[in-house]
Order: sequence, then structure tokens, then C-alpha cells
Amino acid sequence: MDTHRKASIGRPRGFDADEALERAMRVFWEQGYEGASLTDLTSAMGITRTSMYAAFGNKEDLFRRALERYTEGPASYAARALREPTARQVATAFLDGSVRVTTRPDCPAGCLGVQGSLAAGAPGRNAREALVAWRDEGVSHLRDRFQRAVGEGDLPPDTDPELLARYLMTVANGIAVQAVGGAPRDDLRQVADLALRNWPPA
Repeated sequence: MDTHRKASIGRPRGFDADEALERAMRVFWEQGYEGASLTDLTSAMGITRTSMYAAFGNKEDLFRRALERYTEGPASYAARALREPTARQVATAFLDGSVRVTTRPDCPAGCLGVQGSLAAGAPGRNAREALVAWRDEGVSHLRDRFQRAVGEGDLPPDTDPELLARYLMTVANGIAVQAVGGAPRDDLRQVADLALRNWPPA
């Protein structure tokens, strides 16, 4: 059922759906899928459960919407990085973005796409699978960009674009985990710099 249409033809919501989704995203980001109860979510969103269901669907639907918002908002550095002119600049911008977003003082530490459902049990299986697909999509975008770099002569012809993309994503994911543990931004920047020290020469 189209929950958006259902909400639009009924009584006016009486709340800012965009702001409510932003708040839900932050709850999931901080507490993870299973850690975020419906009470936590609706309290943060400032709405009732009935309004939440009408506007966003169930908890799983809301999580997927929150992940989309995270991708288009805090994690949008990834898409911007892909537009850098060289593969090394792509990698540098990608890791720099990861460090900045996972250590922002005005946001939860870490990355919603990494720890949002790492410890989920059976009830959180779909959320966990959604995040696996989200991370795999990120690797695919990087792989395609590095494949192009090989074709352009920006990377050596024997470069494995898939492996390079997965390496970069693994470093970014590790940065996110370290950020949750309280690692300072400057320390994580040094980690990112170290990861790029042996970048394949052009």
C-alpha cells in the first residue's frame, strides 16, 4: 500500500514529516535498528505511533527511509567523492568524508550504515540485509569509478578495481567503528592518510 498517498488523502498530518524523518534517522544512527524502540522513535519524532504508521509505514519501512535520508544527507560525501578528477582524489575525499561525518560533534558518532544493525538478531534481519546491500552498493560505485580510472590510465593496468574499492570501504568502515569508540578526529585523519600512503602510482 502506498502509505504516502494514504496519509495525503486523510486528515492533514499536523507535523513536519521531513523533520520527523531527520529525528528518526538520528535515533537509528545512535541506537541501531533493534536498540531503537517505537517509543524512542515516536518520542523523538514528536508523533504518535498511528501517525508514524500512516506517514512512514512500520519500523522497518521507517528505517529504510532513514537510511535513504542518511545517504542523501550526512553520507552524501561518498557520491561527491566519485566526481573527483583522479582516483587518488576520489579515495582522499571518500576517507576524509568518512572521518568528518563519523566524528561530527552535532551528530551521533560513527556511521548509520555500519553499526545500524551489526548486532541485530532475527527481528532485525531485514534491516541488517538492507545495510549489507547499502555497503555493497558503495563498493560497486567505487569499483566502477576505479575501473574507469584504469581505462583512462589514471591507475596502473594491473589494478584490481574491486579489491581497491573493498579496501577503501573497509578502511572507512573501520574509521566509523573507531569513532564510536571515541577515537579523536585527528587520529582518524592520520589513519586515513596512512591508508593512502601506498596508493597505486599513476
